[in-house]
Amino acid sequence: MSTPESLLEVNGIEVIYNHVILVLKGVSLSVPKAGIVALLGGNGAGKTTTLRAISNLLRSERGEVTKGSIEYRGARIENLGPSELVKRGVVQVMEGRHCFAHLTIEENLLTGAYTRSDRGEIAANLDKVYSYFPRLKERRKSQAAYTSGGEQQMCAIGRALMAQPTLVLLDEPSMGLAPQLVEEVFEIVRNLNTNEGTTFLLAEQNTNVALKYAGYGYIMESGRVVMDGSATDLAGNQDVKEFYLGVGGSGRKSFRDVKSYKRRKRWLA
Repeated sequence: MSTPESLLEVNGIEVIYNHVILVLKGVSLSVPKAGIVALLGGNGAGKTTTLRAISNLLRSERGEVTKGSIEYRGARIENLGPSELVKRGVVQVMEGRHCFAHLTIEENLLTGAYTRSDRGEIAANLDKVYSYFPRLKERRKSQAAYTSGGEQQMCAIGRALMAQPTLVLLDEPSMGLAPQLVEEVFEIVRNLNTNEGTTFLLAEQNTNVALKYAGYGYIMESGRVVMDGSATDLAGNQDVKEFYLGVGGSGRKSFRDVKSYKRRKRWLA
């Protein structure tokens, strides 16, 4: 069950695609209210599937949660549709940004407010988004197709904010961006978290930057959580440094090769 400080609890979920392929194998995690939590791991580790299980976007890919539970604000949500979750304050920013290419930046942002009806509040919210993303205000009349990758990522996050979310699921925000833009995007995430109290669960392969901005992290491999801890502890862990931060190198190919890792396997506890 969720604790008073916990906004989201994922409890031992399994996800199967096409009724046969087991992708997530007992994943559990907790996201505190007004926190930033990172899901770390390589491509194919299960990070995106975990986010889609929470936002219930699995059905479009013939996937389903077959075991475990997902609780948001203490209530089960794994059977709610995506639109209902948006109304409750859970919004996902998908990998690849998915801006509407033929619409302007401002039109893209306004699509994020489709669940709302008060035009005054929507206009005020749009101004707030522009205050966090001044570059979007400069490009607001430009078609999204003719903006940079960084501007499109900002647009995707800003569009999510137009729904006034409490929890934002952010999938691979650094993908395809120059290092300077990555830092800029993550600084905005930090400011939104600090100033607005927005909670973030982000899936990220760039472990260095994720641990710099997150307060807590979970490392995934092959559909399982293999380690978790505070961002400080993970950044200082020798195994994490070797396999995910590029420090050292003994020739081992997988985190599974670490003997201490085998003793830490939570699913065997």
